Amino acid sequence: MSETFSFTLLASDGAARCGRIDTPRGAIRTPAFMPVGTQGTVKGLYPDQLKEAGADIILGNTYHLMLRPGAERVAKLGGLHALNRWQGPILTDSGGFQVMSLGALRKLTEEGVHFRSHIDGSRHFLSPERSMEIQRLLGSTIHMQLDECVAYPHTYEEAERAMELSLRWAERSRAAFGEQPGHACFGIVQGGIEPDLRERSAKGLKNIGFHGYAIGGLAVGEGQERMLRTLDFTTPLLPADKPRYLMGVGTPDDIVESVARGVDMFDCVMPTRSGRHGQAFTPWGRINLKNARFAEDMRPLVPGNPHPALGQWSRAYLHHLVRARELLGMMILSWANIAYYQQLMAAIRQAIRAGRFAAFREETRARWRAGLPQ
Repeated sequence: MSETFSFTLLASDGAARCGRIDTPRGAIRTPAFMPVGTQGTVKGLYPDQLKEAGADIILGNTYHLMLRPGAERVAKLGGLHALNRWQGPILTDSGGFQVMSLGALRKLTEEGVHFRSHIDGSRHFLSPERSMEIQRLLGSTIHMQLDECVAYPHTYEEAERAMELSLRWAERSRAAFGEQPGHACFGIVQGGIEPDLRERSAKGLKNIGFHGYAIGGLAVGEGQERMLRTLDFTTPLLPADKPRYLMGVGTPDDIVESVARGVDMFDCVMPTRSGRHGQAFTPWGRINLKNARFAEDMRPLVPGNPHPALGQWSRAYLHHLVRARELLGMMILSWANIAYYQQLMAAIRQAIRAGRFAAFREETRARWRAGLPQ
């Protein structure tokens, strides 16, 4: 394993990129989908299941973990890796998005955010420096700067104010991170859907200097068309020799289209959240196992697929589990969805290396449009 954090671009096909991030905790193959472990666990799955499915890295949530069990306690217990027994890289978000979502429960200042816990109403303060400290205590491989994200719709003035504040916080976050060999700090490009704001944000972050660059403030109500248009003018602004991370995205279609625009890393709660609600992602799109059409369908989710969750249990059995609200149904479908996402990422990487990503993109989207065979 590498003793440092580094990114290597291995192949490109149009704007799509295939690479590798080396860390002391192991390599991350890109494009990568990172399962979300909000409270130190990817809901419904063991760490071994994540690794077996093909995940190289998972996420932890700074906001939730600072509230419980507490960053200092996690550090006392040996760090997040020791606590949850995931030995690969972990990316922790800054906590900013969750705090900004609290609305009336938070007060934003230049110094940071004062907020009340959604759990018990206790008072807390999160600044760029404190966010970096929490992430260091958690022991994550990749730390994210504290930023402010504004949801769509927004005015130009709102997007500009949040972008400029995020830039000032980026400088403070990077200074607080300092030098931590084997760990990385990512800056976050903000600016809503405004090209000039995104350009100013990207330029400012590059001047500060980060190990990677995230694109924030998307998938917050603007819709896929506006999101992709924003990526069209944002990703070319980012350094080609650093990883590019689109935060909180998304559906398989979002991922394929974003890879086509030069994005390397993704995260989203969708695979496990959908699994808990009876939905499965397949090569033919998303299907709802609550549907009566599956009550006597003895075919597996994806016939011939070697992964147990995709190729072992019948749709009829999964339909029964979902309708009966059995925990096993949620667990199997969450596992199946994570496995499907990882298989999709592996196929994307292979297509880029083979120089046929454009054909893969069209074939995959056509199969989704056609839907599940009868």
